[in-house]
Amino acid sequence: MTARERIEYLIDKGSKTIEIGAFTGEDMYKEHGGCSAGGVVIVIGYISGRQCIIVANDATEKAGAWFPITGKKNLRAQEIAMENRLPIIYLVDSAGVYLPLQDEIFPDKEHFGRIFRNNAIMSGMGILQISAVMGSCVAGGAYLPIMSDEAMIVDKTGSIFLAGSYLVKAAIGESP
Repeated sequence: MTARERIEYLIDKGSKTIEIGAFTGEDMYKEHGGCSAGGVVIVIGYISGRQCIIVANDATEKAGAWFPITGKKNLRAQEIAMENRLPIIYLVDSAGVYLPLQDEIFPDKEHFGRIFRNNAIMSGMGILQISAVMGSCVAGGAYLPIMSDEAMIVDKTGSIFLAGSYLVKAAIGESP
C-alpha cells in the first residue's frame, strides 16, 4: 500500500481529514530526482473517533529516505501534536537519511535530532505516540519507533536495523 492508502485504511471511514504540507518539497532536490510531498504524508484525521496526526513515510520516494525537508515536515507534525495535545501515529517505511544530503540533516537544532527530543517531551506531556513499522526502518529513522510509547512491526514486511551491509562496508571496510 502507498502512504496515502495506508492512512485512508487507518482513519475512520467518512470522517473529515486534512493533509498537512502536500506541496512540501515541490521543485526541491531536482538534481537528486525530487522529493514530492517532502517524502512523507501527514494527515490530521480521526481514528476510532479520536482526532490524531498520522505521519506516513512515502516509500515511493527514494525508499522513504529522509531529505532535510522531510525532517522539517516531521518536526511540524510533532509541533501540531504538542500544541493541540493530539496523539501521533507513525507509519514507518523508510530507508533512513538520504546519504548524499546527510550533512544537511543534522547540523541545526531545528533538524533531524530535534525529533527525538520532541519524542521525549511528548511522552512527558502524556501525548500518545504509536509506531507501526510497515517496511524497512533504517539507521536514524529506527530511533523514532523505538522512542514511541508503542511500536509494532508488521510480520514478514517490517524490520528495524541501524545499518545495512553497504553502510557497514563504507564505515569500517568490512563485508558482513
